[in-house]
Amino acid sequence: MALPDTAPLLVGLLLLFHAFGAWAIVEVNMEDKVEVMAGETAQITCMFTTDEGLGGTTIQWFYVLPNKERQRIYNKEPMHEAAEQNTLFTHRISLNVSGTAAVLAIRDVGVRDNLEFICVIKTLTPEEAEGRTQLKVFKSPTFPTIEAVETGISVNEEAPSKIGSCRVKNGYPKPNITWYRNNMPLRNTPREVVVTSRTTIESSGLFSVQSELTMKVKKEDKDAVFYCEVIYVVPGATKMTESQHINITVYYLPTEVNIWVESPKGNIKEGDTLELRCDNNGNYPSSITTIKHQNSEYSVENKTMVRTNVKRLDGGVYECTFLETDNFEEISGSTKVSVNYLESAVITPKDSIAVMEGEELKASCNALSSLQTSTTWFKNEKLVSKGNTLSVKSATLETAGMYKCVVTVPEMEGMKTSSTLQVNVKGSPQILGPDVQEVETYETTVNLTCSATGFPAPTIMWTTSDGKNLNALQTETEDGAQSVVTFKITSNVKVFCNASNDFGSKVVEFNIKTIQTPTKSPNIKKESKGFVIAIIIIAIFLLAILGSVLYFLYKKGRICGRSGKQDFSKRKSSKDNIVVEMKSDNTEEAILLGVNGEKQQPNDQ
Repeated sequence: MALPDTAPLLVGLLLLFHAFGAWAIVEVNMEDKVEVMAGETAQITCMFTTDEGLGGTTIQWFYVLPNKERQRIYNKEPMHEAAEQNTLFTHRISLNVSGTAAVLAIRDVGVRDNLEFICVIKTLTPEEAEGRTQLKVFKSPTFPTIEAVETGISVNEEAPSKIGSCRVKNGYPKPNITWYRNNMPLRNTPREVVVTSRTTIESSGLFSVQSELTMKVKKEDKDAVFYCEVIYVVPGATKMTESQHINITVYYLPTEVNIWVESPKGNIKEGDTLELRCDNNGNYPSSITTIKHQNSEYSVENKTMVRTNVKRLDGGVYECTFLETDNFEEISGSTKVSVNYLESAVITPKDSIAVMEGEELKASCNALSSLQTSTTWFKNEKLVSKGNTLSVKSATLETAGMYKCVVTVPEMEGMKTSSTLQVNVKGSPQILGPDVQEVETYETTVNLTCSATGFPAPTIMWTTSDGKNLNALQTETEDGAQSVVTFKITSNVKVFCNASNDFGSKVVEFNIKTIQTPTKSPNIKKESKGFVIAIIIIAIFLLAILGSVLYFLYKKGRICGRSGKQDFSKRKSSKDNIVVEMKSDNTEEAILLGVNGEKQQPNDQ
């Protein structure tokens, strides 16, 4: 580049200063480091002082290569400045000089820009000074991802087992991973905890780290929470990020086995569905659970065994056994099941009993049960006695009938049994109703019914007052017999019902009186009577209207009482009056009368 016209003057001054030994003083002051996040703009400040002022000052910027050599990236002379071509920073840097501060701006910095930068200040004299600043670029890593092992881990494993892995990507500087168990950090411990890490440098220069945790698990780890923590550095601070929390499945042998009745709750009775459940405090996949009762053994699915319609023999001790098939370790637990029962009710005497009228009636009812029972007696659905014994001091014919004994278990709803006893009372028959019964009828055929109680069942005979026997249909009832007779009558008659058995007889008299049938009046339908009445009313109404019209015409003079021919014709006058022409056989004169009664001449018609 050609020197300006003042160049000889400057050179002369330089030689003059050199001849007299008078050199300019130059000083540079810079920060040790500048920290910035990747993608941002870094600003490196170079503070300098010189006796010559800015007119003869040259500012140059360099960065240090890995081999410690310098690479100039920017040059500013008094009359010219520019960024060096074909460097890492050619298109990303600019220089701003304000007074004694030269600020180098680097746009869109990356982790590869972690370099040492040099600011050199030169004057017209041979004196120069320089300063150095380390540029540090940071990049926050991604959120950590954690994966737990999918299979369960046995506490019987001798070597540490893999718990999970944690990975974090694209951070700078390299992030660190720490494992935690229930908020407590895990450190490498021989034969107990092993943490291994692997670091990858991506093509971008960023770091990715993967850490794996292996440890020897215990039973308590079934409820433990594991996670990893990532620590990374940013300008002026250190940050931390936690991963999601994970759990692991731990297999461990049980120390006890429990078996219990799941259903029904409370007491068990015959006919119930029994559900037994067996469980243990272990957690091992390779195991077999069985339930043994007496000499029978049953496989258990889903830890449950069901028995339907249980009997008393299904009671007893049930033993549940847990067998771990890997180590063939066995552990058992048991429970006792009681099945309550209620046998059928038994009445003594059985089925039926016959007692003499006036004697004492006694019967007992019992049912064998595993629990306390309650006994009641019913007749015709009505409570007659409580307790096992049915007792009547003096039996009557009303005592006879069907008795039902019901035995229940108050402690358990639904436990009930029953039996029946037919009680017959021996004695003379009794006929229901009064001894003499009056019967009046219009009919010529009569039906009579006679019901008698007694045991043995009485025989019923029908006779008339003239000694004639009547054929009848007899049926036995619960407490005796019933007879129905049908016969024709023509006059008053007496009929006798005689009920008898081995202990006596009873007679009832029916006095039958015939009543003459009254003379029947002609049968006129109600509908016909109503129709005739309606016609008569309508005729009377029409006659009344006709009479009213005739009377009205008569009063108005429209009807003349004179004899002879009369002609009536309507005429219309010029005044729009209606006129009537009246003619008589005795005169030719016509008299025209208007509606208002005025007389008019014929020519006015």
